[in-house]
Amino acid sequence: MKAKAFVLMWLQRFQTMVRYRLLVLTSVPIFLTLLTLIVITFYWTVTYTWQNALMNVRADLAVAHHSMVLLKKEQRMELQAFANSYGFQQRLRFDETTLKDWVRQQDKHYQLDFVVLHPVSQLNLFSSQEQALLLSGKEQTSFQVLDGAALYDLNPNLPAKAQLPLLKEGTIEQKGLVSRSLVPIFNQQGDLKWILDGGILLNNSTLLVDRIRDLVYAEGTLPKGSLGTVTLFMGDVRISTNVPLDSANLIGRAVGTRVSEDVQHHVLQQGQTFVDRAFVYDSWYVSAYEPLHANDGKVVGMLYTGYLQWPLIYRHLTNIIEMSVSILLVLIFTSVIVYRGSRDLFLPIEKIYQVAKAVQMGVKRRVGKLDLSEGHELQILGKQFDSMLDQLEQRNGLIKLTAIELEDKVEQRTQSLHQKTEELERHIQLLHQARSKLVATEKLAALGELTAGIAHEINNPVAVILGNIELIQLELGDNSTADVQEELAAIHLQIDRIRNITRSLLQYSRQGGVQDEVTWHHLNLIVEESLTLVRSGTKKMDVQFEVNLEAKCSVEVNRHQLLQVLVNLQMNGIHAMDDKGLLKIATDDWLDERGEVRGAMVVITDHGCGISAQNMQRIFDPFFTTRRSGTGLGLSVSQSIVANVGGEITVESVEGQGSTFTVYLKHKKESPSELDLHVTA
Repeated sequence: MKAKAFVLMWLQRFQTMVRYRLLVLTSVPIFLTLLTLIVITFYWTVTYTWQNALMNVRADLAVAHHSMVLLKKEQRMELQAFANSYGFQQRLRFDETTLKDWVRQQDKHYQLDFVVLHPVSQLNLFSSQEQALLLSGKEQTSFQVLDGAALYDLNPNLPAKAQLPLLKEGTIEQKGLVSRSLVPIFNQQGDLKWILDGGILLNNSTLLVDRIRDLVYAEGTLPKGSLGTVTLFMGDVRISTNVPLDSANLIGRAVGTRVSEDVQHHVLQQGQTFVDRAFVYDSWYVSAYEPLHANDGKVVGMLYTGYLQWPLIYRHLTNIIEMSVSILLVLIFTSVIVYRGSRDLFLPIEKIYQVAKAVQMGVKRRVGKLDLSEGHELQILGKQFDSMLDQLEQRNGLIKLTAIELEDKVEQRTQSLHQKTEELERHIQLLHQARSKLVATEKLAALGELTAGIAHEINNPVAVILGNIELIQLELGDNSTADVQEELAAIHLQIDRIRNITRSLLQYSRQGGVQDEVTWHHLNLIVEESLTLVRSGTKKMDVQFEVNLEAKCSVEVNRHQLLQVLVNLQMNGIHAMDDKGLLKIATDDWLDERGEVRGAMVVITDHGCGISAQNMQRIFDPFFTTRRSGTGLGLSVSQSIVANVGGEITVESVEGQGSTFTVYLKHKKESPSELDLHVTA
């Protein structure tokens, strides 16, 4: 936390104090120049060093290549010396029968792994290209990959010497890479008589790669801690190398390991020289690879030279760090000089700034005498600043007195205006409430009067029709036919339907007229009674009921009217499901936002057709219905009944999935007032 506060303090200083901003403005160009110099130097150094490293490893590969050329030349010269020796020539002329066996015993005397004398009759053992060269009298030396049987034919000891355990693979390589020389031997008539075949096995030839390494990487030619290595490959397998198994501790030789896929693709498959960084067994090396070709041009192996990359990188990073530290010290030194100079220049300005800040905070301060000469510009500026502060203080005093008087007047006017505004808002709110209540009351009164008149007018002719029908049934007695009885029953059914409609109209017109008193009732008992009525009327329907009655709070309602509401809502749900399906009825206590009990509620859920968003706003309007046989008064009457006891009905519906009607009933009925906006018609 202290470090963070320290950083924030200095950051604020750099942002606000002129001295530090001047320091930044003078130091940034120097810093950017030095940084650019570092970047350019780093780029040039890395580029030059890397190009130089690649050139060096390419030269190392050239030296190793010439070493292999000399090896083949020495091998051919050894074979020529053997062919020109006295013992060979003596037996060639006078004792050819023992010549072939004697030749096989001479390999150790000429630093060769095998020497074999083939008669001209075995010329077909060699390729057509080799045969042409032999017949023309030309000597030749080439690299060849031979299997175990071919090695055994050359020397029975070669197959065992050629075996290489392949690390990480658990197998043994049986083939061998040989440097093979062929020297033709002609008789006195100039005809090809014999073929002298000799060479060395390159598998496990550690002396050879060590000799090339000592030649290529002499002492003092590599960075300190680096390691020069040489490797001979048969295909992609290291058959002779001084690359260690552990580059950190220089332990073992990585014989029997494979080259990386990039090098294999570049050299073995494309036949090109590879010069770049490469991962050699366990470390990155600056590497160079070239293919080894047989007489027919086929790539049979690779020659590699390289040295560890990290010591080279470490040396150049050290140089760059030393240079960067030197440049940074120069930057710090110049920054100190600039800081000291700007500090002496800006101390008077900072004092003037501190005085201005103190005055802004309400502290009475002045600049006074500065440690400068009388004619100095900053000294004159300080005096003018003090004079300006004195004038400002006098004017502020006058402004404060005027402001106090103005605030008193504004406060008095504002308080009076605020009171009148609140009073006006209350009157406007009461006016809106009264108007809404009056409109609803007038609408219901007119509609109730109209429906009552219609109901009475309909009941009179219906009573006459009913009496005449009963008289007809009495006169006919048992003599009437079944068809007549069926028609009369249909007339009775339609008369009952008309009477039900007029009864609903009368109920709606009464606006919650009382049949029984509004008393305390337990909601669960009324719900159970409504279920009994609904179940008895739906016995022939495929309707299932799921009932969960958890309400504990009693409510103050008209029992008969609430029963009518519950039956109406349940029957609406059954009709919405086409008289089949699952109807859920649940009760629970009605809690407010603070968790206090306000009453009880009934939740009726059906899985029917649902209500569209277009009809959702009209379902409680009188005479609105979507059923042919409906009157459109059920939900309107139900809402009126519930609202008159201080409750409410809410509905949630998803078209095609079903609807949920919730009836909220209060624990104690609220007395409606002329300004009550919670009761809706």
